[in-house]
Amino acid sequence: MAAEYDVLIRNGTIYDGTGLRPYVGDVGIVGEKIAYVGPGGAGRGAREIDATGLAVAPGFINMLSWACDDLLVDGRSQSDIRQGVTLEVMGEGSSMGPWNEAMKQADLEQQGDIRYDIAWTTLGEYLDHLVARGVSCNVASFVGATTVRVHELGYADRRPTPAELERMCALVRQAMEEGAVGVASSLIYTPAAFADTAELVALARAAGEYGGMYISHIRNEADSLIEAFEELVSIARQANVRAEVYHLKASGQDNWHKLDELIARINEVRRAGLAVTADMYTYHASSTGLDSVMPPWVQEGGHRAWVERLKDPAIRARVKREMNEKSIAWDNGYLSAGSPAGILLIGFKNEQLRHLAGKSLAEVAALRGQPPEETAMDLVIEDDSRVQAVFFSMSEDNIRRQIRQPWMSFCSDGGSISAEGVFLKRNRHPRTYGAFARLLGKYVRDEGLIPLEEAVRRLTSLPAGNLRIQHRGRLQAGCFADVVVFDPATIRDNATFDKPHQYATGVQHVLVNGVQVLCDGEHTGAKPGRVVRGPGYRKSQ
Repeated sequence: MAAEYDVLIRNGTIYDGTGLRPYVGDVGIVGEKIAYVGPGGAGRGAREIDATGLAVAPGFINMLSWACDDLLVDGRSQSDIRQGVTLEVMGEGSSMGPWNEAMKQADLEQQGDIRYDIAWTTLGEYLDHLVARGVSCNVASFVGATTVRVHELGYADRRPTPAELERMCALVRQAMEEGAVGVASSLIYTPAAFADTAELVALARAAGEYGGMYISHIRNEADSLIEAFEELVSIARQANVRAEVYHLKASGQDNWHKLDELIARINEVRRAGLAVTADMYTYHASSTGLDSVMPPWVQEGGHRAWVERLKDPAIRARVKREMNEKSIAWDNGYLSAGSPAGILLIGFKNEQLRHLAGKSLAEVAALRGQPPEETAMDLVIEDDSRVQAVFFSMSEDNIRRQIRQPWMSFCSDGGSISAEGVFLKRNRHPRTYGAFARLLGKYVRDEGLIPLEEAVRRLTSLPAGNLRIQHRGRLQAGCFADVVVFDPATIRDNATFDKPHQYATGVQHVLVNGVQVLCDGEHTGAKPGRVVRGPGYRKSQ
């Protein structure tokens, strides 16, 4: 008797992505698509996977991934695949296109351990290039509002002229036609911080013409958290688009109490009919560069101008003073961390500085016998980079409140890497290896914050629907066969801040477009990933 399916997953507990109660059954796959989901006894498979006692779910969606350069070096996407992530959504403010020649040159000059040639210009060309090289996961991207601004204005602190703004909007439209899922901003960083609301409305409206959404690392996650959210609401309303808050948080202990007000406000605007959602990662520490501890004005003109300014004693004195002042004008990461002891240094380009990885800014300042503000400035100069760091600025209780919200999806805000080779040259935030497994293990199984079927919905069909992605995010006949089989009793994150390069465990099998990329917890080496394109995609003739 001939097999009805290329792959048949038998006797698993099926969490179909809808949030409905699970049931024991089979999933049959033919080629790249799911052909059957339902009770057992569906027939035979050329290959069969016994999922008895295991959960079977749609592949998970990482709503904020920085795997864009990692995957150019190693397309296996191991740290995320081993957590069940089958779609990496990139482009937080900065995207891998559209680039002009000056932008390409700047990227080449700033590359560190992760090095690659630039064989593309537009965002669509980057995504196609990535898949042509081979990736185990699917990939999608927003077009960066910062990227189109730099393309036309460079790093200047000024408004675009009407002609420049129209060219920026044209770049957004081009990216949407190439398959971008929307436009994204990251407003605490320069030169994104120089954009006003009107500029962002124009870009969001251009994306909305193609069904795309506006997603934002809002302008302030600390002292002006509520005001920054209201700007997002204003942009969504004026542009008539869906909107999402990247990695929602209340940063800095003085602001933790604001989360309840923010959640109430999100619920209010949703009841009023505005499609606003959010995503988050499952840790009480963020990770970014030391640029976030210094005011935007000192960074105007780009990286080289910033470094040169930091060598001027008068400028250093002003920066040091402003690092210790509360401000509604910028999101001060130095104060949000509580103290220099709350800033953990993890990533350096300069080999001579790498022995400092794993030490706090306070510890390095003490070793050098200088104030921590001076140390931060000197490290940026000496490393000739923004210096990657971890900031312990959030509340565990707030993380739990956020997880309970039905409109909350999830992200890593990290790369997707292998625990080997070039990736071991610097530390990573443990979210790179554990964000999704931590949700399912610590918060769902161990703490019971939400049912497993609800967690799966928020990892799959919720983000797929927000992105307007078709035929993914559910176990349903006709959908692409992105499937994860995991053990709910054992899934867990293992990465720590001290020892981050440790894979999560508990995921047994992962299929991407019907091809098995993880088998019995080990990577198969297969790279069947594809570009997942947004609703405005227009196939070129």
